[in-house]
Amino acid sequence: MHRPVRRLAQLYAGLVLYGASMALQIRAGLGLDPWDVFHQGIAERTGLSFGTVVILTGALVLLAWIPLRQRPGFGTVSNVFVIGIAVDATLAVLPHAGSAPVAVAMLLSGVGLNGVAGGAYIGAGLGPGPRDGLMTGLVRRTGRSVRLVRTSIEAGVLVAGAVLGGTVGIGTVVYAVSIGPLVHVLLPRLTVRPAAQTVS
Repeated sequence: MHRPVRRLAQLYAGLVLYGASMALQIRAGLGLDPWDVFHQGIAERTGLSFGTVVILTGALVLLAWIPLRQRPGFGTVSNVFVIGIAVDATLAVLPHAGSAPVAVAMLLSGVGLNGVAGGAYIGAGLGPGPRDGLMTGLVRRTGRSVRLVRTSIEAGVLVAGAVLGGTVGIGTVVYAVSIGPLVHVLLPRLTVRPAAQTVS
């Protein structure tokens, strides 16, 4: 593995920041991304912490990789635990927005940070997150397009989460239209390449 220290540091920084970005969007109260609507709905129904639900969901999704013959990387397993721990730790110290301007600022900050964090942990190249691996595995096994498979998965968890009581709102829309372009711009800049290929 080339540049292991840089890759590990970037992986864990990305995962911690990803959890913090989720907490910002939760405290904004304006709506979450589809998977987090689902996580929040389960948390509301079970009394488990949000982070615990994230961890349990990630572990169950990882089990779904088995029939799809997906192979998790070190980063995949880290993803399951670190993001859940980080989101609960951030929620423990982060207050609710309290006003509309603060809520909007928290939402935008959360979405922006989510893009940076996603680019960082994906760019480390140590394995996809459980949910991303589920998508790519289904694409490979079904022959369907990435767009169709991803839309189907996210629509399903969004509807289930909304029924369970997760927060759907303008933040859900902002995330949906922003995260793709953000990662598209940031991922090439955050992808760790061999030292010989880096630009000084």
